[in-house]
Amino acid sequence: MPELPEVETIRRTLQELVVGKTIQHVTVYWSKIIKKPIEVEQFNDALAGETITDINRRGKFLIINTTTFALVSHLRMEGKYGLFKSSEPFDKHTHVIFHFTDGTELRYRDVRKFGTMHLFLKGEENTNLPLSQLGPEPFSANFTKKYLQEKLKKTERKIKPVLLDQTIVTGLGNIYVDEALFRAKIHPERKANTLSSREITELHREIINTLTEAVEKGGSTIRSYVNSQGQIGMFQLQLFAYGRKGEECKRCGTPIEKIVTGGRGTHFCPKCQKTKNK
Repeated sequence: MPELPEVETIRRTLQELVVGKTIQHVTVYWSKIIKKPIEVEQFNDALAGETITDINRRGKFLIINTTTFALVSHLRMEGKYGLFKSSEPFDKHTHVIFHFTDGTELRYRDVRKFGTMHLFLKGEENTNLPLSQLGPEPFSANFTKKYLQEKLKKTERKIKPVLLDQTIVTGLGNIYVDEALFRAKIHPERKANTLSSREITELHREIINTLTEAVEKGGSTIRSYVNSQGQIGMFQLQLFAYGRKGEECKRCGTPIEKIVTGGRGTHFCPKCQKTKNK
């Protein structure tokens, strides 16, 4: 699933590709992707004649702003956007097409059909699900060390599932939680409320640093992620833990191990990352 760095990269490329284009009409081939409004015809009618004014992001959600509306889009596992000429063929996995007046099309392709789209009047998107339940952005002023410490001290859950909880901090997923925990030298199964103030300070810093570096590299190409111009991310070349089971730790040389934590495959160094719960 694309995480914050990948979605931010897609946002930036879509900003270049489609802002200023006017939607002539919309074609929906898989109606279950459209969650709001319930009737696809209402979705199509609302967007016809609308001009795309901006592309924003909230956590792992893209927000496509038009003159009147905010389209909240979640890519889930395999969702992709791409800009094409209307004359170019499309395959069976293309489920939504935004036809522009200039003869180009923004196509949403999703092999697994898990993606979602919610359409709101501008200004209503942040006070309704799915965005209203999200915690602060890692890059926002609200995501302070004090905020993180208050959240962690209230729970005995393992630290990895806590960081994956989008109501606590939004945008983090499996890859970047593993990486931030490695950099902070914290075992993924430590109870959140056992972390010291120093460890929380380090973790807070490494969450931000890891995501910043990943955004600069265009995200990580794991499985089939590409941005909206078909380009792959390069941060996977800098991964310390995720996907490196059996490989030597870049810090100490110990083989990276993989376990299941909170139902998610989890990579860590058994020597560098502390295991003891206080």
